[in-house]
Amino acid sequence: MLDDPAEWPEFGRAAGGDAGTGPWTSQVVVQGMHCAACALTVEAALCKVPGVIEAQVNAGSQRARVVWSPAATRPSRWFEASAAAGYPLLPAGSQFARAQRSRDLRMALWRWLVSGFCMMQVMMYAYPAYIARPGDMTADAAQLLRWASWVLTLPVVLFSCGPFFRSAWRDLRAGRIGMDLPVALGVLVTFAVSSAATFDAGGPLGHEVYFDSLAMFVFFLLTGRWFEARLRDRTAGALEALMNRLPDSIDRLAPDGSWTRVAVRRLAVGEVVRVRPGEAFPADGMVTEGDTSADEALLTGESRPVPRPCGSRVLAGSHNLSAVVQVRIESVGEGTRFAQIVRLMESAASRKPRLALLADRVARPFLVAVLASAALAAMFWWHADPGKALMVAVAVLIVTCPCALSLATPAAMLASAGALARGGVLTSNLQALEALASVDTVVFDKTGTLTGDIPRLERVYCRQGLRPGDALEMAAALAAQSIHPVARALVNAWQAQFRAMPDWTVERTTETAGLGLEGSMHRPRASARTDRRTRLGSSTFCNVKPLDVDTAQVHLSDDQGWVASFVLAEELRPDAAAAVAALRAQGLTVRLLSGDRDSAAKEIGARAGIDFAEGGCTPEDKLAVLWRLQAEGRQIAMVGDGLNDGPSLARANASFAFGRSVPLSRARADFVVPGDRLASIPEAIAQARKTLRVVRQNLFWSAGYNALCVPLAVAGWLPAWLAGLGMAASSLVVVLNAARLGVAVAGSKAGR
Repeated sequence: MLDDPAEWPEFGRAAGGDAGTGPWTSQVVVQGMHCAACALTVEAALCKVPGVIEAQVNAGSQRARVVWSPAATRPSRWFEASAAAGYPLLPAGSQFARAQRSRDLRMALWRWLVSGFCMMQVMMYAYPAYIARPGDMTADAAQLLRWASWVLTLPVVLFSCGPFFRSAWRDLRAGRIGMDLPVALGVLVTFAVSSAATFDAGGPLGHEVYFDSLAMFVFFLLTGRWFEARLRDRTAGALEALMNRLPDSIDRLAPDGSWTRVAVRRLAVGEVVRVRPGEAFPADGMVTEGDTSADEALLTGESRPVPRPCGSRVLAGSHNLSAVVQVRIESVGEGTRFAQIVRLMESAASRKPRLALLADRVARPFLVAVLASAALAAMFWWHADPGKALMVAVAVLIVTCPCALSLATPAAMLASAGALARGGVLTSNLQALEALASVDTVVFDKTGTLTGDIPRLERVYCRQGLRPGDALEMAAALAAQSIHPVARALVNAWQAQFRAMPDWTVERTTETAGLGLEGSMHRPRASARTDRRTRLGSSTFCNVKPLDVDTAQVHLSDDQGWVASFVLAEELRPDAAAAVAALRAQGLTVRLLSGDRDSAAKEIGARAGIDFAEGGCTPEDKLAVLWRLQAEGRQIAMVGDGLNDGPSLARANASFAFGRSVPLSRARADFVVPGDRLASIPEAIAQARKTLRVVRQNLFWSAGYNALCVPLAVAGWLPAWLAGLGMAASSLVVVLNAARLGVAVAGSKAGR
């Protein structure tokens, strides 16, 4: 089934060109992976497959992003390559992936419970040896307690430690070193030394047994990994929760008027579906019967239910809350806003930030150094006591395992990305969190960003002999070819008056970013067809004189010159001034760059509290300003509507595509704000700064922990059980510290 092209859209999309031969980008879940060394192994196995162009594996989210060519390979081949390396793959979002994760968590819980029960029993049998004075306990009694401890340690070694042994053996067979190898060696050496002392107390390995240390070590380690898995599931699991918002099936209206339950993937544009309260809308569409309200929090950032009466548009992935409604489908699959949001979050979950890549590169050489240190420590102590030498080596192996180092960055950034998503900001590039934390200047676009998504038509001026309604009809027909906020304002104004589409046919349209539209227009029912080359846009683009009014305006011209001018009223967003004040309170410089007239830009800037406002900027002018500011050493965050701001969004150190009118697939931004809350911008910057602080704390903790514990282990002052406790605690501290970021944005939002 993996090789059936019909199945590929379920876990990927065509990256460009022909879907049959062009490259595909697929998202998969990697099983059996929990560290940076595992991620590097999977990446290496996938990249060896001919036809795999790129592979990125994120240990924090346990996901892989694979770019591959259908002309050279099939998914089954690179699925098999990863499975041969010991890491089976599952399509992201599939029911199998969810079921497998549930089984893995249940089995991990059983292993932890068995180790905990056995640890308590072993500690009970070991306790008399710690408190007994000479002569208090006979040799037979002491030996009986050792045998009982040995028997109770068997389930720990054979069952609870199963994942460590399998992972270590898998790495050894492949000729590599993984993070479970030190753990497996430590467990085997401890069990072997203790078993030798149990069977032959006078043997060369000494007479001490360490079953209690072994059981405690395994219990502590499994405790840390269990909590780590749960926390990682909670933070990185936001993506899977989002992907599973669509229902598996829905009621579809059949030609005979009956309702049939069908799979969502079989829906097509134009069909009518019935959505009950509590169900998610399966596609973007229009409510044709019934009135309801919808929960769109994850799609738009709006935390309150949104009224959706008959005639309003609903979004795939939002939930129907109030009543049964019928919806005519307008977009399905990859064309929905839901699918675009999923792609952004998938990209964030699979891509690695720079600090995580650095940790990945350090992890494997560090493991080699760990094994070498353990061997040297054993050699140093061997002449004094072979048994103690082996236990010192075990402590070194365990305490220096770099799990915390590999989790320090991805755990924090994934938790932060999840919190931002719940607050209405979607992260498409985790690396951008690091860049956003260091910005000192925020540059805003005006129309559709500081002002509302769509301005309001206030007045129409037209040439002599032409009625304002006719001029508006021509402008609306041409404007319908664009999604710019000004164009949408003209279309909305026409439809509000006449409830119909303009009676003009527009052909061969071209749009010049930041300037306007041009197209050939004619009346479809005219007796003689007469094409009119028409322009809609700025005064410069239309080659007309601007009106002497201090408000936004757009002009219409044809082959004969000026046709009409439309005066638009722009409303400042309600929270614009508060958002700018919050940014300035964070020590940031705020600027406004607009393609509108300089006077209009300065007027809006003054109302928003922005001191540096500049109008009349083309996309090239905006880009030049960013170049100049960056040459001065400034770190720039750009906030725009993603239309004519594409070059600026790409050039800025960090960028936001803002507004509901922007198709997310066209946004060239690091962050996307699909709602209309400008307050999300200062919140995101504050969150990025917190994230970088947490990453630095995690890295400092990981390095400091090793610097402190390694000398203690080499000196023989750190028993195996305490080393295991330290190793588990270090990973747990890193993940818990990162988990604090998961409530930061959500908490601030709830408090308003």
